[in-house]
Amino acid sequence: MRFFPHFYAFLFVFILACSFVCYTPVIAIPQPEPPADSAGVQHLIRVVEAFQAGPAVRFGTVALSVRRVRDGQEFVGYNARLSLPSASTLKLITTATALSVLGSQYTYTTSLEYDGTIKDSVLTGNVYIRGTGDPSLGSWRFTTFADLPGLLSSWSTAVRAAGIRRIQGMVVGDASLYSDLTTPDTWPFGDLGNYYGASLSALNINENLFRVFFRPGRSVNAPADVLRTDPLLPYLSFSNTVTTDAPRTGDQVNIYGAPFTNQQWLTGKVPLGAPANEFSVKGSLPDPAYFAAYALQNQLIQDNVLISNPAVSIGGGLATAVPANGRRTLLNQHKSPILINLIQQTNYQSINLFAEALLRTTALALDKTVRTTEASVDVLTQFWKKKGVNLDGFRIKDGSGLSAVGALTADNMTGILSAIGREKTFSQFHETIPVVGQTGTVRSLARGTAAAGNIRAKSGSIEGVRAYAGYFKADDGELMSFCVLVNKYTPGQNRTVTNELEKIFVGMVELRGK
Repeated sequence: MRFFPHFYAFLFVFILACSFVCYTPVIAIPQPEPPADSAGVQHLIRVVEAFQAGPAVRFGTVALSVRRVRDGQEFVGYNARLSLPSASTLKLITTATALSVLGSQYTYTTSLEYDGTIKDSVLTGNVYIRGTGDPSLGSWRFTTFADLPGLLSSWSTAVRAAGIRRIQGMVVGDASLYSDLTTPDTWPFGDLGNYYGASLSALNINENLFRVFFRPGRSVNAPADVLRTDPLLPYLSFSNTVTTDAPRTGDQVNIYGAPFTNQQWLTGKVPLGAPANEFSVKGSLPDPAYFAAYALQNQLIQDNVLISNPAVSIGGGLATAVPANGRRTLLNQHKSPILINLIQQTNYQSINLFAEALLRTTALALDKTVRTTEASVDVLTQFWKKKGVNLDGFRIKDGSGLSAVGALTADNMTGILSAIGREKTFSQFHETIPVVGQTGTVRSLARGTAAAGNIRAKSGSIEGVRAYAGYFKADDGELMSFCVLVNKYTPGQNRTVTNELEKIFVGMVELRGK
């Protein structure tokens, strides 16, 4: 056979190409360094898998994420990228953001003001209580700050010190900083009338709650009568179907109401044999700004100041307009406790109102154009995205976690918690989180185990959900972040869920993080 010169050239190229295909080395793709304590990790995963397969969560979901704080290295990721309800663990994100943005020494200021003129002890104008969103105004939790009676007394004193003995105008609760209906539209209706579902106002007072006192009947199933409210709220109307249950059965009352609605429905049961034959339940004020104005007006009348018109409130979505009488003059300013103290109460006592207030205040500090809760959530989300946190699956709807449809992933939570661990405010933030087995809402959890005293955790619970998130020291002292979410657990299995969570906590603190 005859071979032409160009055939040899072709053959050479073909052989050369084949050699590249056969012998070119594979370029290695860098892989994340695996956790050093693989045995401890595998043991912890087996604990979680047994929990998931057991009767308590067989038809629900368990998710766990554990990360090393100093570099964000993931140690455990079990269902960690599924969006699930966070419940009150969301408060950690809200409070940490507030601390990073506002600083630990930030305070709210509530102003008592008047407009118009004062002549011969008569104010021709209005008195205003202007709120800036302080959730602690008139609260009983801070011993060096005025509670509701003390606050009202100080305001009355300031009015009278200005020489005012008669007001030819109105006392106005000014909540106009927030022009929207501040209640998140995803909050369950059944929560809104109860204290934990109290709506945020720019003028909050007494944590926006009241107590309704019942007299239990003399036997089980007998009607329970409404005795009074504290503070007095004669403008509220109650439809009461509450009955009496066996002794020591606790609070089974639900209060149905809505923002700016003075009609309330009382259902459920109170226990027989309550001390002094009285049993109280906490409800939410439908319009905190109005109550602030109403209560101050009553205090002024008691202190012999005459007022010609009923109290009113403005802001919060209300259409009420108050005729202005020129520029306002300051009578009194009330400063709140510093932010770090508000945050500690938020995380230790899981106060929804405080969390919602901090969300809105933080968002306004970052973006002055924010006007809604939804926009505030967007601002918070962008804050952590800009810090490099992966927020795929992050679908929160409020600042407290009360929303039944808000969700995040365990990976979202530990990603943010690890990022917080590298913020300059971290040491202060860390101290605001309760200690498992010792303090706050986790004080009775995991007692007598290696986890007690070694984990700082925020708890969360809503219907069918248990959640915990926070930090712990691994067995070798490495600081770790964690989040465990339990969704749709079997009704009646609450004790089992607690036992399994305690096993997870023990498994976490036995890890080695270095």
